[in-house]
Formats: sequence, C-alpha cells, structure tokens
Amino acid sequence: MEKITVKISGMMCGMCEAHICDTIRRAFPNAKKVSASKKSGEATFLSEDGINEEDLKKAISDTGYTFISVSAEEYKKHGLFGR
Repeated sequence: MEKITVKISGMMCGMCEAHICDTIRRAFPNAKKVSASKKSGEATFLSEDGINEEDLKKAISDTGYTFISVSAEEYKKHGLFGR
C-alpha cells in the first residue's frame, strides 16, 4: 500500500478541502483515508494499486485548483497503539 501526497494550490476553505476529497474519490474509487488541508496545501490518501499521475493531475486541474506535485511512499499499517 502507498501513501500518496498531492501538493495543490488554490484551496481557501473547508468546502475546497471537501471538493478535493470528493474529486480524488471519484477519480480513484479504491482510495482510502482521503484527506485535504488548505493550511498545508496538500491532500493525502492511501492506494493499494498505485495511481496514474496524469489522471490525478487532470482530475485536480479540471476542478479549478492548481496541481503542483505528487509523491508516493510506502505505507505500513500500524497496530491499535502504533506498535
């Protein structure tokens, strides 16, 4: 499983965050734990199958926000207390 982090410009409020999360869920139905933060200017989610960067860029850009970059790192599930 991978943790995908997307840098996005243009989010100004909580509704912008929700809009980005909905966009990611529509573009990648297998995405888990989708979240976005206007403060950090990024969205994160988990994916077992990986993603196509161009599809992600198009989905974000089509909503009116500016796609800046994407990065992926291995995600290891932690136990109940982070062990």
